[in-house]
Amino acid sequence: MKWIELQIQTSNEAVEAVSNILIESGSQGVAIEDRQDFLNNPDDGFGEIWALDEADFSKEGVIIKAYFPDTLFLPELVPNIKLRINELKTFGLDIAPNSVKVDEVAEENWATAWKKYYHPLQVTRFLTVVPSWEEYELQHPDERVIRLDPGLAFGTGTHPTTMLSLQALETYIRGDETILDVGTGSGVLSIASKALGAKHVHAYDLDDVAVKAAVENIELNDYATDIIVKANDLLKGVTIEADIVVANILAEIIIPLIPEAFEVLKPGGLFLTSGIIEDKKELILSEQKKQGFTIIQVQQMKDWCSIVAQKPLAEDE
Repeated sequence: MKWIELQIQTSNEAVEAVSNILIESGSQGVAIEDRQDFLNNPDDGFGEIWALDEADFSKEGVIIKAYFPDTLFLPELVPNIKLRINELKTFGLDIAPNSVKVDEVAEENWATAWKKYYHPLQVTRFLTVVPSWEEYELQHPDERVIRLDPGLAFGTGTHPTTMLSLQALETYIRGDETILDVGTGSGVLSIASKALGAKHVHAYDLDDVAVKAAVENIELNDYATDIIVKANDLLKGVTIEADIVVANILAEIIIPLIPEAFEVLKPGGLFLTSGIIEDKKELILSEQKKQGFTIIQVQQMKDWCSIVAQKPLAEDE
């Protein structure tokens, strides 16, 4: 089978949104080439993540490679993809340099390309993300392994927004919590929640492709198979009382989620958000405070921020 490779050159802050557009347009997988991964690799603090070649990376922006079967007529899809990417500017996202390139690629080359980019990654003190095809031995007794196939959905643990979310979960999960994961993507945050001791985990995503990918990744981790995954628009219609709501999504989507999260959280419950580009941080903080949340922690990695907010206890309201 032949595949068509569509390359989008965009900004770091638009990576998640553009990746989602490509998946929703029929791509069977995306690979992200960010030069910062090469530059930061030797000093990331976690040891060697993967073997990278600087020649593979553009000096301007990030390259997203999306793969489509040649049975799809790409000339019909590309104009709509370009239109949707351009619409991201209305959300305040910088999409430059916003270039598009199309190549044909053999299936065996695509399979090899995947394995070049993904290797075991220690993302927190206790959590290590391991691609489904790799053998891996525990490095210490308390290490928890998350098996992932990073093919269809964003969120492999390598991006700052995902790492910030995982670090927050590790910090605040104590055990036996009920956790709602909004915009689950690959399911990595839901799986991590179970690995860290959460009792009940419900994962939601608007995209059916992400729901399918999350289910497949959950099945790779025996301890996580009781996670409930559903297609849903944020938390609309959800009445489950939660100890923690976690969301690694764009700032513009976090805003309508804030009142929904406040409603389902138990008094004292935590709202963990990531996917927030630095210049949107104050907006999200303001909206959360306006809703009645107390800000517990703000973390930053590169240009990305995460926020831990708490719903007040009944006597504090």
